[in-house]
This record gives sequence, C-alpha cells and structure tokens, in this order.
Amino acid sequence: MAKILITGAGGFIGAELALRLLAQGDRVVGVDNLNDYYDVALKQARLGRVRQHPDFEFRHLDIADRPAIVELFASHQFDAVVNLAAQAGVRYSLQNPQAYVDANLVGFANILEGCRNSGVGHLVFASSSSVYGANTKLPFSESDNVDHPVSLYAASKKANELMAHSYAHLYALPCTGLRFFTVYGPWGRPDMAYFSFTRKILSGKPIPVFNGGQMMRDFTYIDDVIEGVVRVIGAPAAAALDWTGDAPDPASSYAPYRIYNIGNNQPVQLLDFIRVLEQCLGRKAELDLLPMQPGDVKATMADISALQAAVGFRPSTSVEVGLQRFASWYTEFYAND
Repeated sequence: MAKILITGAGGFIGAELALRLLAQGDRVVGVDNLNDYYDVALKQARLGRVRQHPDFEFRHLDIADRPAIVELFASHQFDAVVNLAAQAGVRYSLQNPQAYVDANLVGFANILEGCRNSGVGHLVFASSSSVYGANTKLPFSESDNVDHPVSLYAASKKANELMAHSYAHLYALPCTGLRFFTVYGPWGRPDMAYFSFTRKILSGKPIPVFNGGQMMRDFTYIDDVIEGVVRVIGAPAAAALDWTGDAPDPASSYAPYRIYNIGNNQPVQLLDFIRVLEQCLGRKAELDLLPMQPGDVKATMADISALQAAVGFRPSTSVEVGLQRFASWYTEFYAND
C-alpha cells in the first residue's frame, strides 16, 4: 500500500486517478484550491465520489501557498506525488497570464521543494501536448525540440519540464512528465471544446469551429489516460545509460528524468469529431465557422512508442465509444438544467 499525493484532486484527471488508486488499495491525499476557473459545483461533485472512501484525505489549499505546502509535506511521508494542479487552458492564458505564473511556476516550485525535502520516491507531473507549439512534424515525439511555444500556458508547461530536470539532476529526485493530448470523457472540463459543443448543441445554439474546422486533435479518453498514469507511477524514472550530451535527447537524461506522451495516436478531424458527437446526442449542430485563434495549433498527434516500451500500454478507446459514454453521462448529470 502506497501513500500518494494528488494535487488538483478536484480536477478531471485528478479525481479519476484518486478513485483508481484507492480501488487498488493505495492511500491518497488530495489537494485542490477549488478555484472558479470553471464550475466549482462540478469539482465538488467529483470530490464527492472520492470522499466516500476511508483511505482518502482532502486538503483545501493552493499549491502556490508555500507555508501550506511545507506543512503538508511535513505532516505526511508520500511514496509518490502526482502534480496535476495547474491553471489550464490556452485561450485563458491570453487573458490572465498571472494565474499561470502563480499556479504553474510558483506552485510547481513549491511541489518540487516538498518532494526534495521529504525524500519522495517519484514525482509524476502533468505537462501538455501544447508544448509542441509551432512544431508541424507529426507525430509529435518526446525527442523533438520544443522551444517554440505559442501560448504562455505551453511555455509554463515546458518550464515545468525544465524545473523538474534540474531537481532530478541536483537531488536525484525521480521525475516523470506526462504530455497529455486532449483528454475527454465523463466528468470532464467544461472549458474544453467537446463539453461546450455538447451544451450548445443541446440548447440549439451555434458552436464556434475555429480554422473552419480544419483542425486535427489526438483525442484521448480518460480511462486510457488513467491507466497510463497508474503504470507510470509504478515505474519511477531512471537515468538513461546511453544518454550523451553530444546529442542530448530531451525525453531522457543522465539524471532520473523522463518525458512521455499520453495520446490516442489516432488523430481525428474536428468536423468528424463533431459528426460523431451529433450522432451520440441525436441532434444536428449549427456550425459557426471562424478563423484560427491565437495560441492554437492546427494538428496534434502523439508518438506513444516510448510509453508503450516503458510500461507496456497504449490507449485504445475510439472517439465513437468515448463520446457515447460522455454524452450519456452529460445528459444524466445535467438532466435538471
């Protein structure tokens, strides 16, 4: 039985991960500041499912609150930490950049310090497919250079990877970063396109479709993501014996540090995704075709060969199956709205 800290435990991935870890016999401490970036009631509802478990402890705190994080690590000895707390969203980073500095940079530094000072065995942290930025070579590989972010959100996630590497180097803290690719499914985030599409389709409102729908996304179902995360937690990053500074691989290191993509490896055209969603909801969508948005990228696709080689897993849920499950959950959860 391991004791695991999950930051962002009221979030989409955080709550599902907590449920999975508890089901397999681990003890989980979850923290979340429950901010109002999106519906707090949904976060509370997610937490409500987790709080029923006797081996779950919740702390309402902000990872950017240094004294609170110091006290948290002083009062627990964690075997592993999964840092999912972050200010998410590409477009919101154009409106409120300071929120990304506070949560994603200051907050992450506090988590790194907590792990270092308490001898945590493995830090797993959320990165993002957004770090690939202006890259156009598909599929995106962890070994690609990612020095051209197109949003502050992406830059903050790349910064997390660099910060983690420095701690892996200086303090031999095993760190694994996971670049998530467009995670979707029941209990998901209302700021994500598929969620707002569903709300607008059901209410008969037009849905905004950027770049005329000529976008490709590697939509990754939540259960696949959780399976990948759980396997990674149990496989702490180790030094790559063949790593060389003459040809440095960004995905690994001479230090105990690794980066993995977690994507479906089957990108879907946005207009095709909308057609599947229409079928699941039994309604036609009214499309409002718009130009490309600042900070967006036209296509994402994950090379997941490294993840498969490391932990023997590759996602398999199709968008047809995943969206049907989401649509069923959505119509039930918001039945009285």
